[in-house]
Amino acid sequence: MERFNGRKAVVTGGTAGIGLAIARALLEDGAEVLVTGSTEQGLQAARRELGPRARVVRSDTSKLADIAALGALVERELGRIHAAFVNAGFSKLTPFDRVTEEEYDRTFAVNTKGAYFTAQRLAPLVHDGGAFVFTTSVADELGVPSLSAYSGAKAAVRSFVRTFATELLPRGIRVNAVSPGFTATPTLGVTGASKEEVAAFEKEGNELTPMGRIGSPGEVARAALFLAFDATFTTGAELPVDGGLSQL
Repeated sequence: MERFNGRKAVVTGGTAGIGLAIARALLEDGAEVLVTGSTEQGLQAARRELGPRARVVRSDTSKLADIAALGALVERELGRIHAAFVNAGFSKLTPFDRVTEEEYDRTFAVNTKGAYFTAQRLAPLVHDGGAFVFTTSVADELGVPSLSAYSGAKAAVRSFVRTFATELLPRGIRVNAVSPGFTATPTLGVTGASKEEVAAFEKEGNELTPMGRIGSPGEVARAALFLAFDATFTTGAELPVDGGLSQL
């Protein structure tokens, strides 16, 4: 029996990496899923990967007009939903003394403003007793060189998880976060990284992670689904999926 039959979910930033793995896992177990992405290449690839059962739509999480349109689309296409995975993200490896205002603003617009207003718009559509799962990062508590803006943006999201969890308690909606470490996505989560930079980052991840390897998108997806559907007595929490990097 497909465990998510009758369940409906939204995954922002779901056309690649961790978001795509979450969407795939939901679909494989029978859920109805609406996935967002911001590039035509990513949208087309996700449609091929996920198949006709997935609704794959363009939406830029940094733009409030797109968030409003997404909410209207979700309401029209799915009605009420059981889980919202707020996963869209943006990061660049830049030493803090070279971060420009443009890069800083983009980092916070996608990771922080986007997450905040996506939750605000989708919350009325989440069933009482449903769940939000945000994607934060091990960077929100570690001093990772060249990720200062991203670390600050994700730390803000970690704080949102606590306050949103408090505000949504009366409706029984649980709000949690999954916190990945080094994860084997095509860019390892770094926008615009070259093949050489990705290879170096992966090597660093294998060396620094206590478990001796980087994680897979599927491992993060399973943790996210646990928080959304199985962790029924957990709210306001951040679950590390980082091979012990933030704990040991």
